[in-house]
Amino acid sequence: MHATDSASDMRDHLVIFFTRLARRVIDVREVTPVTGGSIQATYAVTLGTGDKVFVKAGPPDDMERLRAEARGLNALAETKTVRVPEVLLSGGEGQHYYLVLEHVDLRPGTEPGFERMGRELAALHRATAPAFGFERDNFIGATPQANVQADDWPEFFRTRRLLPQLQRAARGACAGQWVDEALRLAESAARFFPGYTPVPSLLHGDLWGGNAGFVDGGTPILYDPAVYYGDRETDIAMTELFGGFAPGFHAAYREAWPLDPGYATRRDLYNLYHVINHVNLFGAGHVARAHDLTARLLALIK
Repeated sequence: MHATDSASDMRDHLVIFFTRLARRVIDVREVTPVTGGSIQATYAVTLGTGDKVFVKAGPPDDMERLRAEARGLNALAETKTVRVPEVLLSGGEGQHYYLVLEHVDLRPGTEPGFERMGRELAALHRATAPAFGFERDNFIGATPQANVQADDWPEFFRTRRLLPQLQRAARGACAGQWVDEALRLAESAARFFPGYTPVPSLLHGDLWGGNAGFVDGGTPILYDPAVYYGDRETDIAMTELFGGFAPGFHAAYREAWPLDPGYATRRDLYNLYHVINHVNLFGAGHVARAHDLTARLLALIK
């Protein structure tokens, strides 16, 4: 959506969009902006039937990001292991592009709910593929994420994850010595995988506390993914980066599928990718954490 579009404008655009796709008039009763997202304009939309849907909207430049999100949600749903919002519609009308999802009412999590989430995530990770990567590129937040497939995980993580973020950082306003140190670390990334060969697990890819919740009955639900096939440790690592997951989540996951002893070291390497992305998206407030993680990891391989 454009900054000048009102809720009334949005309603008119959606009526045209829904009617064109459904080939019958779809009334839109109410459009309410939803706050909290930093990437996309989002709305709770009440239809004339009284049903509600959740709409992400943007200009044509956002089309690929919304298409990638739709494909990611469908990939997770196809495993029948975790609940995700159902993708209802995806498409464009004029200068507006939409992703229309099932509307869900989120509830506070309980310890049994977090335990269930841990078991379901372990089940998701047992969905595997022959290679690391994905059928298409996508986005981590607003940052492009390359998913060209590869057989070697350390090399995939170095060339498809760390290096693109560091190259972006080197061109940005927060460039500095920390980038040079992190580039040196990236060149030695393979040293963090002695005797460890992960399988390509289907990942949520952006699993922080804001992208997981619960619905009625305590059922866990995951959303806003950045899916690809990779080391399952990367999802677990991110759940520890910003918090928000109860101890029962971690205990239940490890009971369902124990982690390799080297995870505690690789956790910082995997989370460095997300912290550098935060530098690139949100600025200097995240540089100190990127530098600290880099220094800690370099100290381990001296």
